[in-house]
Amino acid sequence: MVSDNLEQPVDPSVESESHPVQSSTPEISAKPSLGKSWYVVKVQSGREESIKEALEKRVKIDGLEEFFGQIHIPIEKVTEMRRGKRVSRERKLFPGYLMVEVEFNDPILYLFRETTGVGDFVGGTATHKLPTPMSEREIERMLRVKGDNVAATVVSRPAFDAGDRIKVKDGTFAGMDGEVKEIMEALGRVKVELTIFGRPVPVELEYWQVEIV
Repeated sequence: MVSDNLEQPVDPSVESESHPVQSSTPEISAKPSLGKSWYVVKVQSGREESIKEALEKRVKIDGLEEFFGQIHIPIEKVTEMRRGKRVSRERKLFPGYLMVEVEFNDPILYLFRETTGVGDFVGGTATHKLPTPMSEREIERMLRVKGDNVAATVVSRPAFDAGDRIKVKDGTFAGMDGEVKEIMEALGRVKVELTIFGRPVPVELEYWQVEIV
């Protein structure tokens, strides 16, 4: 996974907190519009915003508005105190993925497949070609409906290492188990692999958000 963070190294005295960012699109509900469902689509990492814009333009050009709802890029804002100054930045929760609200049919499938940078809908199998819509619980998790703001101090080195099994104790993925893939000491973060949307997905978290099991 390509990291979206271009931050300077975090020193142990830095305090950080994370909380959801309000989308520039209309308020999104976990309950999809009539006839539509929420799906997850794999896209080229680092191009989520431009692909979102391209899809929205193509929907209008092709006259498919009746089958199309919204596209959402799950992000969060991280606020850090650095030497007495508050610094904010945004990061994507799922680099390389978009949430889309559509009525899944051939025209919509063709539109997505013919848009540069778009991969497959997540959830389809060899025996079941149709992708599986997101559950209401998954949608709420992605939209951070129940997310709480928690502040913590970043430590220099966690009590776990690559290959260890961990449990996420705070944030969007609280309660989920995963495996440590990489310790990112320069950023004070850890890359873990969680099972999301029925497949393994790498996610970057703060040290304090996970604990070893």
